[in-house]
Amino acid sequence: MTTRDRPLSPHLQIYRWQWTMALSIMHRMTGVALTAGTLLLVWWLLAAAMGPQAYAQVESAMSHWLGRLVLFGWSWALFYHLTNGIRHLFWDAGRGYELRTGYTTAWLVVIASSALTVLAWAIGYGIIGG
Repeated sequence: MTTRDRPLSPHLQIYRWQWTMALSIMHRMTGVALTAGTLLLVWWLLAAAMGPQAYAQVESAMSHWLGRLVLFGWSWALFYHLTNGIRHLFWDAGRGYELRTGYTTAWLVVIASSALTVLAWAIGYGIIGG
């Protein structure tokens, strides 16, 4: 028998890119981003425990436009991972496997996570509720 130069398993050159595939990859990426963002939370808590000077440093970093962008991205990752996790819970219950339902819920995850992020930031800045 001769061996051929071919992949041992399917890969991205064989699969056609799909919306649900992108959301699955994004779910994994947001999980990693939430882990990294938790380090920021730990930094903030440690600074609060260490006193006003340490807290002022964290506040300064997070008040910078880049810090705000990171926080906004982290909050979107949180809401995306949450809403897509709820979608996965329905799958665990054996519901929502139909192709049309899969695409519909995928769009709902993107829309809901974006809306929840904007809503949280609007509440945080006092634009809504206050």
